[in-house]
Formats: sequence, structure tokens, C-alpha cells
Amino acid sequence: MSSTSPTDLFEPVGASTAEVAARVLAASLGAQELAAVHAGERLGWYRALAQHGPCTPDELAGRTGTHPRYVREWLEHQASCGYVAAEDGAFRLTAGAAEVLSDADSADYLAPLGRMHAASQRVVDDLHAAYRSGGGVSWDRLGADAREAQAALNRPFFLHGLADLVAGALPGLDARLRSGARLADIGCGEGWSSVGLALAYGDLEVVGIDLDAPSVAAARRHAAVLGVEDRVRFVASDAAAVRDTGFDVVTAFECVHDMADPVAVLAAARSLVAPDGWVVVADERVAEEFTAPAGPMDRWFYGFSLTVCLPDGLSHEPSVGTGTVMRPATLDRYARAAGFSGVQVLPVEHDLFRFYRLLV
Repeated sequence: MSSTSPTDLFEPVGASTAEVAARVLAASLGAQELAAVHAGERLGWYRALAQHGPCTPDELAGRTGTHPRYVREWLEHQASCGYVAAEDGAFRLTAGAAEVLSDADSADYLAPLGRMHAASQRVVDDLHAAYRSGGGVSWDRLGADAREAQAALNRPFFLHGLADLVAGALPGLDARLRSGARLADIGCGEGWSSVGLALAYGDLEVVGIDLDAPSVAAARRHAAVLGVEDRVRFVASDAAAVRDTGFDVVTAFECVHDMADPVAVLAAARSLVAPDGWVVVADERVAEEFTAPAGPMDRWFYGFSLTVCLPDGLSHEPSVGTGTVMRPATLDRYARAAGFSGVQVLPVEHDLFRFYRLLV
């Protein structure tokens, strides 16, 4: 193993042998930590520590139905990483780790990243075969871990931040949503955007649309649990097959870059919306142009593109193969091909998403 020290993963790697070796070592440490985060979330270890406070390995094993020897190794690993503190034979979550790794409502909740990476690694041979052939690996093939992780990562913002962001930055859209509007949420996934907006706007009626049947089933459960099933319905369908029209607002949150035929879907959005309505797209806040070396967000999104979004997009034929790194000019090209007059970047500040209005 290299004796070099890990470099800052948020900076582009340098060109020297020592710098590259240090980066690979740091990446290995990060991959190991993420695998342990996945185990802690999947097996309930973080939840139990958050609920019960400091636990010995035997106590945590007993509360989670797991084996004490593995629990001890995991706890010592977590302590070595700084996620938990060791005190008199017991281990407790640090305050920061409790929020990031066990609080599903926190804007900083990141534990599901372990599940997302595990989903890709589970099909790594299929991914490599696709890289050779030009084929793909579908969202369905990535399985429940990918679907549930994506939904869990977006849930805090969609439930607790999206409506406030709209109200603060987009008064015209906010007024429209408060006026008893009808909204079509294309690519809704497990429905948190649909549910979150319905909770914030008491007279809003929402139709969530997604091709993935398990996601739609989960969305219906979420709507029922949160008491908005009378105003939010979900359909497992291609947006182009939805015959309803005259929606005041049509949204597509973090999904256009995944679509094999985004022009057809955006054309469907145009047919669904009223002539004076809003079509709003939110997608990754990547740099406007390709640069290398790139900043951490573009690097992060390229990583997801290689392992999740591009393979899913290319699993359908024909496919434009957009990938996660969809720059504003690409969306503008798709929108114009779909019959819109252009795209307006909206004055919305968000770390991960850029918001657009497609101009009818």
C-alpha cells in the first residue's frame, strides 16, 4: 500500500505519482466508509444508537438482531472514522452523525448514498458489459436500493423545502399554486415532490406520473400516510399517454436527464399545460460548459452518470443518452425541439438543482 497521505477529495487530483496514489488511497478509504454507512443504515445500527443512546456491542446487537462480533467491529470502525465516540465500553453517535446518518427529515441526511452505491456495485459486471456494447442497465435492474435511495435523498427537500423555495423566489408560480391549481408532476418517482406541494398548498390537485410501477405504488402509500390521497393521485404511465389537459402547472424534477426521449416527454408536457401555465424543470446544477479539471459537483454527477443515469437511459432504444450532466444548453435544445420557444433559468438558489421555466 502507498505510504502517501490522502489528498483533499474536493480538489482535482494532481499529476504527480504521489498525488495520484494519495487520491486513490483516499478514495479507497471513502469507499470503505460508505460501505459501512450502508450497513449501519440497512441493519438499523444508526437508528438504534440514535433512539437509545450509548450502546455496548452486545446491547446494539440485541436491539437489532445482529451478531455481536460484527457489531463490535463496525462500532470500532465507526469510532476510528469519527462517526461514533467510544466511552467506557459503550459507543454513541456524535451529534453530527446522528443528523446526517439517522434523521430522514434533515436536509443533511446522506445515509442513503450507501444504498445507491451498493445498487451500482451489485450490477457492476452488467455495467462493464454495457460500457463495451453501448447497451444499458435499467432502473429496474438496479433494484429497490437505487429507487428507495433516490427517493430518500430527495425527500427532505421536496417535503420541507420546495414550497418555501417557490414562495420565496417565484411569486407568480406561488400565486398560481394557491389558486386551486391543477399540477402534473412528470417523473415523480416515489411522489415526495407531489406530496410536498400538496401539503403546502391546500387547494392544489396533483397527478403524479412515472413509468416505474414500484415507485408509483410507494408514492400512493406516502400520500395516504400523510393524508393527501384525496388530492394527489399517481399513475404508472408514460407522460405522452396521459390524455388530461389544461394543467396550470407541469413539473419535472430531476428526471429529464434520465429520459431516453426527452423531446417526446417535453412535448407531452407542452400538451398537458394550459396556454398561460407554467412548465418547470429542475435538474442538476452542473457547470454551464464542460471544463477539466472540474469542480466537485460536476465530478460527483459524472460519477452517478457512469453508474446509474446514463446506463438507465441507454437501456431503452432509441435513446439520446443524456446522462446526469445535462447542461442548460442541452435542455434548451430539447425544449425547442419539443415546441417551446425557449428556456428561462429561474432565480432559485439551491446547492444541487437548477430550476428552469420552459416558455410556451
